[in-house]
Amino acid sequence: MASVKQRLSSARVQAFVGRDEEFDGFARALAGDPQAPFAFYLVGPGGIGKSTLLRRLADHARSTGRLLLELDGRFVGRDPADFERAAAPFLDIPGTVLFVDSFEHCQWLENWLWQRFLPRAADDTLVVLAGRLAPQPQWAADPAWSGLLRVLELGPFSETQARSLLSTAQVPPQLRERVLRFAGGNPLALSLAAAAREDDWSREGVWAPSADVLRTLLSGLVGEVPTAAHRRALEVAAQAWSTSEELLATVLPDEDAHQLFGWLRSLPFMESSHRGLYPHDAARETLAADLRWRAPNAFVEMRRRLAEEYLRLLREAPEEQVWTVTDELFHLFRDGELVARLRTWSREDEVHDRPLHPEDLDTVLRMATETEGPESAELVRYWARRQPQAFSVYRLVGTGRVVAFTARLALPAPADPEDLATDPVVAAAWAYTEATAPVRPGEHIGVSRFTVYPERYQVPSRVIDLSSSRAQAESARARARAYGFAVWRDADTWAARVKGSLTDTGARPRVGAHTYGVFGVDWRQLPVETWLRHLMTSTPVPTQAGPSGISRTAFDQAVREAFTHWRDPGAFAACALLRTRLAADLDEPVEELRALLRRTVDDLAQDPRGARAREALTAGYFSGAPTQEGAARRLGLPYGTYRRHLRQGLDLLCEALWEQELHGSR
Repeated sequence: MASVKQRLSSARVQAFVGRDEEFDGFARALAGDPQAPFAFYLVGPGGIGKSTLLRRLADHARSTGRLLLELDGRFVGRDPADFERAAAPFLDIPGTVLFVDSFEHCQWLENWLWQRFLPRAADDTLVVLAGRLAPQPQWAADPAWSGLLRVLELGPFSETQARSLLSTAQVPPQLRERVLRFAGGNPLALSLAAAAREDDWSREGVWAPSADVLRTLLSGLVGEVPTAAHRRALEVAAQAWSTSEELLATVLPDEDAHQLFGWLRSLPFMESSHRGLYPHDAARETLAADLRWRAPNAFVEMRRRLAEEYLRLLREAPEEQVWTVTDELFHLFRDGELVARLRTWSREDEVHDRPLHPEDLDTVLRMATETEGPESAELVRYWARRQPQAFSVYRLVGTGRVVAFTARLALPAPADPEDLATDPVVAAAWAYTEATAPVRPGEHIGVSRFTVYPERYQVPSRVIDLSSSRAQAESARARARAYGFAVWRDADTWAARVKGSLTDTGARPRVGAHTYGVFGVDWRQLPVETWLRHLMTSTPVPTQAGPSGISRTAFDQAVREAFTHWRDPGAFAACALLRTRLAADLDEPVEELRALLRRTVDDLAQDPRGARAREALTAGYFSGAPTQEGAARRLGLPYGTYRRHLRQGLDLLCEALWEQELHGSR
């Protein structure tokens, strides 16, 4: 009996239409034709069939026994070393075939690829790239590459090819003319049209392949979903950058994630990667717009659920995954006013960051001198000596050239007198804390002290995007961080950009010939998660406050923080909940607060809604289970169900404790 992989390959061969010239050229290269190229570059707009052709070529290469490496540009890291690790066999094992789909999403690798990576390929290897953007002209024109590189621009299907696709898809003959008028020769539109029901084609009209046409078609397809659960799964896929079965299980805890993921995978506009499913680019925005129009409340609710999951991952994900989580989080809200004001989404100056090494210091000092003057450069030298781990050096991905550096200082209380005497900007930040809400021993402040990119000095850029994401992730994961500060030289311009997200402290410290604006936020009053929600949704921060001056939102976050640090005595002793009215009159604040929390959890069992919630809280925080997954297993519950009970338990707990915060113990 044929394997699933063999059956999929056979089905693709039977359904494959057109592209004979492209396929034959690759087949000759695979067979060892000395006149055949070494590199194939497939280029064309979204929906033109690049990925379909790439899969067909991969199936053919696999059938000859070649080793395949399949990468997706959407999920390639910013560091060339990440690409090289993923594609290492291409350099070591003769005969390997490397496929890179969606290359436009990692186009910044192009110069490095042609200059540094591909020339080191093992013998008898081949590479196939597919993307929306053509390669830079110099590579196709370069005599050294002209015989090795073949650029193949994919166009629409001919009428004959389009009819063949519809016949293969078993579109009823009486509908084919209307489908052809609707879809033209666009392979994606043809495939989508072929998936529609006969009833969806019953209306009269002359259609043309446009965005409106895709919207009309997707409206018909979305209307066919089997159940409300399938509709919600589609809402996830329309908004998430990539959708895994695990993500579905988390944001749809009461549904059968395995079955829903399989259904999503079968949809004609879904693509697969190693991180999950994603709608084809030509379909994602149309699908999202259709869902937003048809079910706006469901759209907003699903966005909220996804954001909550990304915020959880931001606190818990391994360090190497922080970039992925922050990118996916902000991608959800890329149309928000504040996010659009602060982030560029540009890939023109794609960079990756590395820690500061001693050999980088001269370059960093030169950049500081050129942009901010010798006095600032001396402060860079001072902080590089005291906190070298605070510095990040940014290199262009394509060439490896150092183009920028940043420094994000972590400064414990009380302030170091030498720091205050040396750096006027840091002194101004500490002075602001003393004038507003002093930082206690055991707490610290974070200062994004330097952001120096000489070619794009302190204007929105990828350097600022990535440094800000890093700072936000550090703040979310740090313990006992009291304030966060950002420093900009063009204070008036940046005051307008950060309005609604950071407070202008009014401080304008001077270093050499320049003055700087200092902008900040008190993380004790406005937890990072709340601040991020405000930034992404451009909505006012809730201002309801209890007797201790803490807002309800900040109070709820403090409760969750206390449970997060339950097993770490040092972190628990510094948690924000100890600064609320709940703990104000306790003789032994730490131990008595822990006892209060335990009692409040036990009291949940008196509420009919709270029995399972109490069990989830006890298993997750008090039982010693090493992970939340382990707690779910201990209760014998599916992970999604356990997470639902845990969320309900935390909500009920926050409500009960907030009543005590407002009115005291009853």
